[in-house]
Amino acid sequence: MARDPLDPGTIDLFPTDVAAPLSATTRRLIEAHAAITANPPDKADKAFIARQLVQATLPHSDPGNVPIWRRSNGALTLTIRPHYDRDGRAAYPHGTVPRLLLFWMTAEAVKTQSRRLELGDTLAEFMREIGMNPDNGSVGAKRSDARRLRDQMHRLFRSVVSFDYSDETRAGWLDMPIAPSGEFWWDHRQPDHPTLWGSWIELGERFYEALIAAPVPVDRRALSALKRSPLHLDLYSWAVYRTYTVSQAGKPATISYQQLQQQLGANYGELRDFKKAFRSALAKVQAVYPTLRVDDADGGIIVKPAASAIPKLHVRKPVGT
Repeated sequence: MARDPLDPGTIDLFPTDVAAPLSATTRRLIEAHAAITANPPDKADKAFIARQLVQATLPHSDPGNVPIWRRSNGALTLTIRPHYDRDGRAAYPHGTVPRLLLFWMTAEAVKTQSRRLELGDTLAEFMREIGMNPDNGSVGAKRSDARRLRDQMHRLFRSVVSFDYSDETRAGWLDMPIAPSGEFWWDHRQPDHPTLWGSWIELGERFYEALIAAPVPVDRRALSALKRSPLHLDLYSWAVYRTYTVSQAGKPATISYQQLQQQLGANYGELRDFKKAFRSALAKVQAVYPTLRVDDADGGIIVKPAASAIPKLHVRKPVGT
């Protein structure tokens, strides 16, 4: 779909002015749109994300040196307790990289049915596996992709996450270290340099069980096109899952912008700022999820039953969603 149906004319992902240069983001969206509409996903195209991490997402930006971080979505609350760096500062996973890691971790756990995940012999190999480019940035620079990945891997794998569910009749919680053991033998300054021993992590037992209990399948080609924005990745995963739930129910669902902000954009101070970002993000998501059916509603959107982004989508619908 070329334009956002909620706000026609604001965004054109496929401009007809051939003289206008295409941005890298637009080029990725066009290529992904063409591939996805022409060919159904095969096994290599399929990734997964844990259902709970669709319902309550990681921070978009660094929360800073605070002892705990929370995001709530209705009765569900995600809490993160961070790893602390050598200077004693809280090191939270945030942005796009931990999301790409979680897609990979869930897919590997589903495929191997094992808590131990092998990360490969070289950092460059692993970067390509999760959809990052090892050639981006000078490898010795502070902001090189290799260095950024290594930093976010430490932040994510060493964190402890909790899911709490409570309403008027019941309460439940699950506290989970993500990866309580592991080894890295990579040098981010030499990402192509092979190591004598392979790098690996072992997922916490409860976190592993949460990943494989009811994973939401997504298309790697879409993730690759959307990988520059945590909001885009979160919205795509949410749209895949929400389309499934309304299709199972056989009727559309109306979601307010307040609810969407709570789930996907808690870092936006004003609702109007979130709405603007959401509309732009939705246009991009629709480009890589062309069967998505969304209409405008008073103060929100309507998600309608539609074909799944991934054929044979099977996830259990949780109580309370």
